[in-house]
Amino acid sequence: MEPIKQKEKKSYAHLKTKYGYKNVMASPRLVKVVVASGTGSGVKRNKDFNKLVMDRMAKITGQKPATRGAKKSIASFKIRIGDPVGVLVTLRGTRMYGFLDKLINVAIPRTKDFRGIDRKIVDNIGNLTMSIKEHTIFPETGDEELKDVFGLAVTIVTTAKTKAEATDFFEFIGIPFKK
Repeated sequence: MEPIKQKEKKSYAHLKTKYGYKNVMASPRLVKVVVASGTGSGVKRNKDFNKLVMDRMAKITGQKPATRGAKKSIASFKIRIGDPVGVLVTLRGTRMYGFLDKLINVAIPRTKDFRGIDRKIVDNIGNLTMSIKEHTIFPETGDEELKDVFGLAVTIVTTAKTKAEATDFFEFIGIPFKK
């Protein structure tokens, strides 16, 4: 299977006739991948839940996540400014390509009842944001860790200018869209 980095380089030749690119710099390319998880309600049940999520996200992404604090105090949720409510990892370069290879070729096909990703998740400025209900689809998570399952949001940021351009680019690099 061809790595995503090589597919990204070949995308110019594939897309230039359809979109009329004059040079390689005009074609879409990957900028970063952001993996985030909200831990707000889980922290109330288990004080170590944030550490647990951080540890598992570090295993999955290969990079230590940063905690994100609450921006406002909300009395009904018993949250104060600065209380940890989520964790986030921004991947660039080699780690980004490695994570995307693992996501597309290993993790997504392991999802229950997977029939493809809906094309509607590509936004108008060329980014793709997908939700993953269970982190257990990644091979780094062991079977003994099934009691505290959490979800992830994965955002793939590109330099594409339109939704159609981005959708064609994602399809070319191997994102499994619905037929």
